[in-house]
Amino acid sequence: MKLPTDLILGHPVEENQERSLPEFVEDLRERMDRIHRFAREKLKIHSDKMKQHLDTTSTETAFKPGDAVWLNAPKRTKGKSPKLQSNWEVPYTIIKKINDLVYRIQLSPRSKPKVVHLERLAKYTGHNPPDWFVVEDPPPRTEDSVIRDE
Repeated sequence: MKLPTDLILGHPVEENQERSLPEFVEDLRERMDRIHRFAREKLKIHSDKMKQHLDTTSTETAFKPGDAVWLNAPKRTKGKSPKLQSNWEVPYTIIKKINDLVYRIQLSPRSKPKVVHLERLAKYTGHNPPDWFVVEDPPPRTEDSVIRDE
């Protein structure tokens, strides 16, 4: 019975042929090298296709302090179908960008901040974003900006 690998790599030598041990070992090594190269080529092709798909489907999202975002935090409520429950929590505000993938968010000025991964956040596009967080860059101090009592 011929298998697909036999068609691609060739049919193995008949078992009834007499070969010496060194010939057998050399033939086996050559076949294994050929099979290894073939497998590596197929893995490389598949890996390139996966990377291309990921690159086309992923979106580059970056938030800055003060942006309103939804937090994905799935909860299980007993007696309700998970499909019908909302997985997104009310809009949070980005407090700080810790690195490219991790952000610190806060619900209100008095709530405890959370540190979350970028994949759990989505941009808030509602009508009433939270406005309690104000991003202000202090103006540089100069001698003219100092108020003097005269």
